[in-house]
Amino acid sequence: MDVDDLERQHTLLSAVRRYEELRTRDSLADPDDPAGPRPLSREEALELLALGEVVIRRAGQGRQLTVRTARETGASWAQIGRALGATRQSAWEAHRRWIDAQVAQRGQPGALGYDDDAAAEARALLANDAD
Repeated sequence: MDVDDLERQHTLLSAVRRYEELRTRDSLADPDDPAGPRPLSREEALELLALGEVVIRRAGQGRQLTVRTARETGASWAQIGRALGATRQSAWEAHRRWIDAQVAQRGQPGALGYDDDAAAEARALLANDAD
Protein backbone atom coordinates (compact mmCIF):
# COMPACT_ATOMS: atom_id res chain seq x y z
CA MET A 1 0.00 0.00 0.00
CA ASP A 2 1.46 3.36 -1.04
CA VAL A 3 1.07 6.05 1.60
CA ASP A 4 1.13 8.87 -0.97
CA ASP A 5 -1.75 7.28 -2.92
CA LEU A 6 -3.74 6.89 0.29
CA GLU A 7 -3.01 10.48 1.25
CA ARG A 8 -4.49 11.66 -2.05
CA GLN A 9 -7.56 9.45 -1.51
CA HIS A 10 -8.38 10.36 2.08
CA THR A 11 -9.29 13.35 4.15
CA LEU A 12 -8.24 13.24 7.78
CA LEU A 13 -11.73 12.08 8.76
CA SER A 14 -11.97 9.30 6.17
CA ALA A 15 -8.43 8.12 6.98
CA VAL A 16 -9.25 7.98 10.70
CA ARG A 17 -12.48 6.07 10.02
CA ARG A 18 -10.74 3.44 7.90
CA TYR A 19 -7.80 3.27 10.33
CA GLU A 20 -10.16 2.66 13.27
CA GLU A 21 -12.10 0.05 11.32
CA LEU A 22 -8.94 -1.93 10.54
CA ARG A 23 -7.34 -1.37 13.95
CA THR A 24 -10.46 -2.51 15.79
CA ARG A 25 -10.79 -5.61 13.66
CA ASP A 26 -7.08 -6.36 14.12
CA SER A 27 -7.36 -6.08 17.91
CA LEU A 28 -10.49 -8.25 18.10
CA ALA A 29 -9.54 -10.91 15.55
CA ASP A 30 -8.90 -14.42 16.82
CA PRO A 31 -7.65 -16.83 14.14
CA ASP A 32 -9.07 -19.71 16.21
CA ASP A 33 -12.59 -18.24 16.29
CA PRO A 34 -14.24 -18.52 12.86
CA ALA A 35 -17.35 -16.73 14.17
CA GLY A 36 -15.39 -13.62 15.21
CA PRO A 37 -13.83 -10.86 13.14
CA ARG A 38 -11.40 -12.18 10.56
CA PRO A 39 -7.72 -11.32 10.95
CA LEU A 40 -6.25 -8.69 8.67
CA SER A 41 -4.76 -9.78 5.39
CA ARG A 42 -1.23 -8.68 4.51
CA GLU A 43 -2.68 -5.95 2.29
CA GLU A 44 -4.93 -4.73 5.09
CA ALA A 45 -2.07 -4.74 7.60
CA LEU A 46 0.01 -2.64 5.20
CA GLU A 47 -2.97 -0.36 4.60
CA LEU A 48 -3.32 0.08 8.38
CA LEU A 49 0.34 1.09 8.63
CA ALA A 50 0.03 3.52 5.71
CA LEU A 51 -3.20 4.99 7.08
CA GLY A 52 -1.44 5.70 10.37
CA GLU A 53 1.08 7.76 8.42
CA VAL A 54 -1.69 9.56 6.50
CA VAL A 55 -3.35 10.50 9.80
CA ILE A 56 -0.04 11.79 11.17
CA ARG A 57 0.62 13.85 8.03
CA ARG A 58 -2.89 15.31 7.86
CA ALA A 59 -2.94 16.11 11.57
CA GLY A 60 0.51 17.69 11.33
CA GLN A 61 -0.62 19.91 8.47
CA GLY A 62 -3.67 20.99 10.44
CA ARG A 63 -1.52 21.55 13.52
CA GLN A 64 0.77 23.98 11.74
CA LEU A 65 -2.13 25.83 10.12
CA THR A 66 -3.64 26.21 13.59
CA VAL A 67 -0.29 27.44 14.96
CA ARG A 68 -0.43 30.11 12.28
CA THR A 69 -4.00 31.01 13.29
CA ALA A 70 -2.96 31.20 16.94
CA ARG A 71 -0.12 33.59 16.03
CA GLU A 72 -2.46 35.70 13.88
CA THR A 73 -4.80 36.04 16.87
CA GLY A 74 -1.96 37.18 19.13
CA ALA A 75 -0.88 34.00 20.92
CA SER A 76 2.73 34.02 22.09
CA TRP A 77 5.18 31.23 21.31
CA ALA A 78 5.17 30.35 25.01
CA GLN A 79 1.37 29.92 24.92
CA ILE A 80 1.57 27.86 21.73
CA GLY A 81 4.31 25.72 23.23
CA ARG A 82 2.19 25.06 26.33
CA ALA A 83 -0.81 24.15 24.17
CA LEU A 84 1.35 21.65 22.28
CA GLY A 85 3.04 20.26 25.38
CA ALA A 86 6.34 21.63 24.11
CA THR A 87 8.70 24.47 24.80
CA ARG A 88 8.36 27.89 23.23
CA GLN A 89 11.54 27.27 21.26
CA SER A 90 10.57 23.84 19.93
CA ALA A 91 7.13 25.12 18.82
CA TRP A 92 8.80 28.03 17.01
CA GLU A 93 11.40 25.77 15.37
CA ALA A 94 8.80 23.24 14.23
CA HIS A 95 6.75 26.00 12.64
CA ARG A 96 9.81 27.52 10.95
CA ARG A 97 10.71 24.10 9.48
CA TRP A 98 7.12 23.68 8.28
CA ILE A 99 7.22 27.05 6.52
CA ASP A 100 10.52 26.09 4.85
CA ALA A 101 8.94 22.80 3.72
CA GLN A 102 5.97 24.68 2.26
CA VAL A 103 8.35 26.86 0.25
CA ALA A 104 10.24 23.78 -0.98
CA GLN A 105 6.98 22.11 -2.06
CA ARG A 106 5.83 25.01 -4.22
CA GLY A 107 5.23 23.85 -7.77
CA GLN A 108 5.51 20.14 -7.04
CA PRO A 109 2.69 17.94 -8.36
CA GLY A 110 -0.06 17.48 -5.78
CA ALA A 111 1.39 20.13 -3.42
CA LEU A 112 0.26 23.67 -2.86
CA GLY A 113 3.27 25.05 -1.07
CA TYR A 114 3.98 28.71 -0.37
CA ASP A 115 4.89 31.30 -2.94
CA ASP A 116 7.21 34.16 -1.96
CA ASP A 117 4.42 36.37 -0.63
CA ALA A 118 2.80 33.62 1.46
CA ALA A 119 6.21 32.61 2.83
CA ALA A 120 7.02 36.19 3.79
CA GLU A 121 3.66 36.55 5.53
CA ALA A 122 4.15 33.26 7.41
CA ARG A 123 7.70 34.18 8.43
CA ALA A 124 6.51 37.55 9.73
CA LEU A 125 4.39 35.63 12.25
CA LEU A 126 7.52 33.94 13.58
CA ALA A 127 8.77 37.24 14.96
CA ASN A 128 7.35 39.89 17.26
CA ASP A 129 6.65 37.76 20.30
CA ALA A 130 5.47 39.51 23.44
CA ASP A 131 6.89 36.78 25.75
